[in-house]
Amino acid sequence: MELSQLRTFREVAEALSFTRAAQKLNMTQSAVSHQIKALERELGEPLFIRAKRGVRLSDAGQLALSYAERILEEADALRERIRGDEHEPRGRVRAAAATQAFVHLFARLFESFMRDHDRVELSFRTTVSTEQTVADILNGAADVGFASLPVYSPALQVTELFEDELGVVVGARHRLAKQRETSVVEMRRERFILFEQGASIRRATDAFFKRVDLSPDLALESNDTYFIKLMVEHGLGVSVMPSWAVREEVEAGRLSWLRVAGHHLQRAVAVIALGRFQPSPTRAFIEYILEHRERLQEAARPF
Repeated sequence: MELSQLRTFREVAEALSFTRAAQKLNMTQSAVSHQIKALERELGEPLFIRAKRGVRLSDAGQLALSYAERILEEADALRERIRGDEHEPRGRVRAAAATQAFVHLFARLFESFMRDHDRVELSFRTTVSTEQTVADILNGAADVGFASLPVYSPALQVTELFEDELGVVVGARHRLAKQRETSVVEMRRERFILFEQGASIRRATDAFFKRVDLSPDLALESNDTYFIKLMVEHGLGVSVMPSWAVREEVEAGRLSWLRVAGHHLQRAVAVIALGRFQPSPTRAFIEYILEHRERLQEAARPF
């Protein structure tokens, strides 16, 4: 078993395509297939289930991927320690969160990080829940995550980044659009368009609903931030979001953001990563994010 085989296996597992993995690795497709077949022969089990429209991991492949991630991570850490590459990080950082909304808040920081670290490949993906974000970091499928607190795991390094505030979002033609506050009584009359169960914003929203004994009338659920805002704008319901997620729409007069009278829906957002030794690209990314905490806090400040 060779590290090159494990790296090729990881790329195919992430792309679910031999062709895309070959392009990413700058290899021929036949060379990629040869490495995967050699690894499968050595392990004695097929790692992928092949179909006309691509491939998917077999049960053995899913188990092998978790081990491959850890082996490659340790190999990269050893190489950095021996070669002293810490001051010139190169490699990749995979960030994850349970809502696309974070992309909006972090976009400029992500862009400036990539300009300053042109040897680091940064990617971001949305998970189905905060619990899945945590699980992905623990099993090596992601390097860094963003989530609202609390997050519990002794294996994780959890660092608070900023605090934000949730409010009720309504369309410009809504009867409450000209107000700065609404009430729980008024909210009981509304239909809600909310993030799906498991998203950090939904978790905070549900905690508030439970405190005030409100059973929301759900019109829609989605983890697509832009879709939710569009549906609210078109009057299909109201939503609950942090102010920063709707700043542009509020300033353009398409949406309104209202506090809930008598309630302060504040939450803390953290960056999470494995607590053990991390590859230099991951360390550089976390350090960069932490250096700009004040910038994030300013961007997350309510209207």
